[in-house]
Amino acid sequence: MPDEQGSGTSPSSVPIVKPPLLSVEESKALSVEQMGELFTAHINPGQYHYLTLLGFHRIKIERAEGMYYIDQNGRRILDFFGGFGSVGLGHNHPRLLAARTRFQDERRHDIALAFMSQYAAALSYNLAACSPGDLDMVFLGSSGSEAMEAAIKLAERAAGPLRPKIVYAENSFHGKTKGVLGVTDGRLYRADFTLPGNTLRVPFGDISAVERAFRSDPAIGTIVLETIQGGGGIISASPEYWRQLRALCDQYGVLWVADEVQCGYGRTGRFYAFEHYGVVPDVTALAKSLGGGKAAVGAMIARRDLYMRAYGTPETALIHASATFGGIGESAATAIEALNVLYDEALIDNAADTGAYLLERLRTLQRRYPRLIKEVRGQGLMVGLVFHDLSYAMPAMMRPVLGRFDERLKGAVSGSVGALLLRDYAVLVAFTEYDRNVIRLEPPLICQREHVDIFIESLDGLLSRGIVAIVKDFMKARRHSMKEGR
Repeated sequence: MPDEQGSGTSPSSVPIVKPPLLSVEESKALSVEQMGELFTAHINPGQYHYLTLLGFHRIKIERAEGMYYIDQNGRRILDFFGGFGSVGLGHNHPRLLAARTRFQDERRHDIALAFMSQYAAALSYNLAACSPGDLDMVFLGSSGSEAMEAAIKLAERAAGPLRPKIVYAENSFHGKTKGVLGVTDGRLYRADFTLPGNTLRVPFGDISAVERAFRSDPAIGTIVLETIQGGGGIISASPEYWRQLRALCDQYGVLWVADEVQCGYGRTGRFYAFEHYGVVPDVTALAKSLGGGKAAVGAMIARRDLYMRAYGTPETALIHASATFGGIGESAATAIEALNVLYDEALIDNAADTGAYLLERLRTLQRRYPRLIKEVRGQGLMVGLVFHDLSYAMPAMMRPVLGRFDERLKGAVSGSVGALLLRDYAVLVAFTEYDRNVIRLEPPLICQREHVDIFIESLDGLLSRGIVAIVKDFMKARRHSMKEGR
């Protein structure tokens, strides 16, 4: 029978036409020009602008292995960026590939919301086994932001309704989702969003400021801190700070949430960075390398008594229960294998030893180029290379004029160095969110001294050109890139 409009065809009988979708193989075959067009049209044209600024838009990564990316021309790019610490075991570690292949070949289950997952249970056990003190209750998610959201929610519930306030630090970064954005101290990321008002900011590493806050406001129930500030420029606090913080939290009944998303998982030479100081927080969070660079995995780990206080009854158990993809089978299995690799290959010890060698060699370069390199800081394989403002690095006759523009030109030296390291030496480095004069070095934990030597020799070769030649080379490359990017 005809439908009510008399067309003779009901909507349900019209066949669905497949839109013009790209296949996996067609995606793999995209040229850098096609990639740029799709990125600009469907992802973020503003971000593409910065890729062209640094010349990164010319590169198409075909594959990755160990310490290296391999581009469309077969050039091997040494990875001292490490995905902001996400590639702890290197690219495509063979044991992870084998574990994932077995998982797929045996058709094991991924989504197990109606049942208990043996992989989520085993990963949670392993994380508790790796964690000091009584950090033994685990929430699994897919990202650092999700892990930190879970940590802050748990702390707020455990602290109780009379103590909802959260202390956080200047120059902190805890994620971009709206809850943790309230304790992320970045004007760029906070923008004009309406954020929770139950927060109080203190200087990072200032124990007196923490004590004043605790003493003056009994509504404070939680303090959340990165053990090492990544986005702030690889900033550490003194050992005394952490020990006094633990004592103050105990004295005032404040819960300490340690954000170890970037500095954890062995990066500093201990599984958690806070372990260097002989203290244990009440709640912590991991992500980044937890998935071995092959899976998106984040985790909150908390003291059992706090977890039970927050979610320990049948009535409260589902308030913050597992998310759909938290502990998904293959991701959890990948994280299980990655933790075993971390210890079987002694990568935490390697991070300490190779990191010390990297810092030593960088400090030698600092002595060689004192007008370029201002400071070398960090621990293990989480290192910040701090450059002077452009005016300080320039010849004396140019400094008075350029000095007026130092704030606007922040990052000019580090950006030029980073771009030219990639273009001329096939070495990839990263930058920091808040201090543009800092180059961030977070190579995979498999990094060996030979890789450090390649990096140092490349950086030495570049810096030996002198700042005027470096800036001229960068500006010439930038003009060319911007023309290409139009």
